[in-house]
Amino acid sequence: MKLTSFALFLLLSFPVHGQDRITGRPFVTRSEVIARRGMAATSQPLATQAALEILQAGGHAVDAAIAANAVLALVEPTGSGLGGDLFAIVWDAAEEELHGLNGSGRSPASLTLEHFECEELDEVPSHGPLPVTVPGCVDGWFTLHKRFGRLSMKRILAPAIHHAREGFPVSELIAYYWQKSADLLSAYPGFKEQFTPAPEKGEIFRNENLAHTLEKLARGGRDAFYKGEIAKTIGDFMKRHGGFLSYEDLAAHRSEWVQPVSTNYRGYDIWELPPNGQGIAVLQMLNILEAYDIPSLGFGSADYLHLLVEAKKLAFEDRARFYADPDFNRIPLQQLISKAYAKERRELIDPHRAAERYVPGNPALEEGDTIYLTTADKDGNMVSLIQSNYRGMGSGMAPDGLGFILQDRGELFDLEPGRFNSYEPRKRPFHTIIPAFVTKDGDAWLSFGVMGGAFQPQGHVQVLVNLIDFGMNFQEAGDAPRLAHQGSSQPTGYRMKDGGTVSIESGFAPDVLVELTKRGHELVERKGAYGGYQAIHRDPKTGVLYGASESRKDGHAAGY
Repeated sequence: MKLTSFALFLLLSFPVHGQDRITGRPFVTRSEVIARRGMAATSQPLATQAALEILQAGGHAVDAAIAANAVLALVEPTGSGLGGDLFAIVWDAAEEELHGLNGSGRSPASLTLEHFECEELDEVPSHGPLPVTVPGCVDGWFTLHKRFGRLSMKRILAPAIHHAREGFPVSELIAYYWQKSADLLSAYPGFKEQFTPAPEKGEIFRNENLAHTLEKLARGGRDAFYKGEIAKTIGDFMKRHGGFLSYEDLAAHRSEWVQPVSTNYRGYDIWELPPNGQGIAVLQMLNILEAYDIPSLGFGSADYLHLLVEAKKLAFEDRARFYADPDFNRIPLQQLISKAYAKERRELIDPHRAAERYVPGNPALEEGDTIYLTTADKDGNMVSLIQSNYRGMGSGMAPDGLGFILQDRGELFDLEPGRFNSYEPRKRPFHTIIPAFVTKDGDAWLSFGVMGGAFQPQGHVQVLVNLIDFGMNFQEAGDAPRLAHQGSSQPTGYRMKDGGTVSIESGFAPDVLVELTKRGHELVERKGAYGGYQAIHRDPKTGVLYGASESRKDGHAAGY
């Protein structure tokens, strides 16, 4: 049989998926999940089931999100855990208002910049005791629950405790990343005893230590973690192994309610959290792209992909210079996300040539893994929640008998003095994890996120453009092939000088790749660099919920 030129184009351009979707787009994997009374989308089926169980028991969307996060801390320790941080955006249906929570922890009070200088370090190590910062996840749970929760924490944590004690079969991608992490982290205290041997796909894994820890939280609340036996265990463990995180650091920790910030993109209000996270990079990129006729360029075109990469480079120069803990800096937030500033920055883009470098603007005065989940309840409340250890399984430091690993977020500090993100005691490091939300005409429209370290702003923008400019549905917008630019300037002090590299998933036409190369983009092959998407859309007229889940992860969306 002789193939037509169009058929040959499809075979060359797209991965093999079912070709019988209604839209005709070959990259679509499955339909959206549609339900009325509740919805959850997570990266692991047991977590989605736990969230639905809590919703069906009358829980608030916040209760369901906490339950799912607790299960993920057990079943997906490669991207989450009690030793990490948390950020969330909550849509309060009664108030018709968004609330943001920054649950990130601070650096140890006793660790100074001089210590790094004495150790002759020019960057914070990626693992071990030095990058460990205060874990904010648990306080984030209880802060959210105090304001919005309906069910008891004992009921909410019950699914995670059950699975930890009875065991669960490890899913495919999680097993893969667990095995990779185990090879690297087994040398660090407590890891080998509690997280090896790394389980194979389908193997039953139990974590009795984590079950005990969660039971203490169910009984004693957040103080059991930050002021009780758990805090003492962490402090003693760190001191014994050359660390600086102390009981006093844990006891002083509190999450912070923050006001989400937004920009309007073609009639949709896109909401992110302000720094110390990188969420406003999404708003900066969208402001730059808004002036272009993206729909006419077409999905997957060289013109669109070129503009996407250049907008990302520009936003990330500001990210490297300005994004940091606002308690230590005057961040020109409103100027950075203004339309006027975007116009000024947009003029630097050459539509025919990739830039090797940009300088940060002057507004007036990498690799990691994460979990993202979203929930919605029958009353219209919605939660966009992201949580991470950083670098997958974190620092490798697993305190005795607690069943979790401490994060290594401190790696993202800059050790050069005098910059926005320079290391200081009791300071929150630059953060990569960002939840997102979209409203339209004042109504909740979409709760979503795309996990994946520095890729997250790029992922958010690509999903939003797929939805708003290219008219994809919520599942298609996540299934569509993605592009990832690496090598931008970083808040740790690194500066881009060569334009970085671009990796592209299968699914883009070969002639597009050739054209991008002609424009000066260096294309490289990378696997697993394209994030993980979950989303829930709420129809403001009917209240019907539409769920979508990342085909690149192990999970799914489900409703009732």
